[in-house]
Amino acid sequence: IKMLMTQEDLQEHDSLWKSRRGDEKLPIGIILSMEGADPVMSPDTLVDWWDLGLRAIEPAHYGRSHYASGTATEGPLTAAGRELIDEMGRVGIALDVTHLCDESMAEALDRYQGPVWASHHNCRTLVPGDRQLTDDQIRQLIARDGVIGVALDAWMLSPDWVKGETDPSTVSMQDVADHVDHVCQLAGNTRHSGIGSDLDGGYGTEQTPGDMKSIYDLLKLEDILSSRGYSDADINAIFYDNWIRKMMATLPTRD
Repeated sequence: IKMLMTQEDLQEHDSLWKSRRGDEKLPIGIILSMEGADPVMSPDTLVDWWDLGLRAIEPAHYGRSHYASGTATEGPLTAAGRELIDEMGRVGIALDVTHLCDESMAEALDRYQGPVWASHHNCRTLVPGDRQLTDDQIRQLIARDGVIGVALDAWMLSPDWVKGETDPSTVSMQDVADHVDHVCQLAGNTRHSGIGSDLDGGYGTEQTPGDMKSIYDLLKLEDILSSRGYSDADINAIFYDNWIRKMMATLPTRD
């Protein structure tokens, strides 16, 4: 892997991959994000995390963190959470709202004025539950030029999914496209939808769409979206350009 810490790092790595020849082996570029902020012992250490390459934070994961309430809980930011959000804005670390409960998310979005996104989130209109974004939350992110990355965990794609019981064949990449399309319809364009995947989320093909057997099958989205009227430029935006644009607007320059 290669850590991408600046705009120039991202531009150079993007160019490297676009000029890749055949099966040439190249490092995978990563932009470091933290899922659940508890490793940050106190907000005043964020500048040290920044120097090490941290560029985005989800304040909570499942349950409550020291800073916020996450999935399956309720509540606002804690006092320490408000300090964390303020310091993130001062240092330049982006806010990933993924997993924040509704109240914590609302407060965080109101308090933080820097770059925001939802790295792996789906739509509550299609699949009920507090792990999903409401249409109003999606509109808030759209208004902030955020990107929402679709997640491929089957229970987030189908309202009838029962973990450990439902046959994966009942869910398909068409369901993934439904969530992508819902975000695009709310936005009126393809600028705010991306791929979040979460395919390293602790599950395998027993909990992914039945027609997805490897990461390569993400490419099935191309034909599905094309059949729904999405142009090549639209599809490129969803697959990578939206994230490139957002990261370029977030990362610092080398200076």
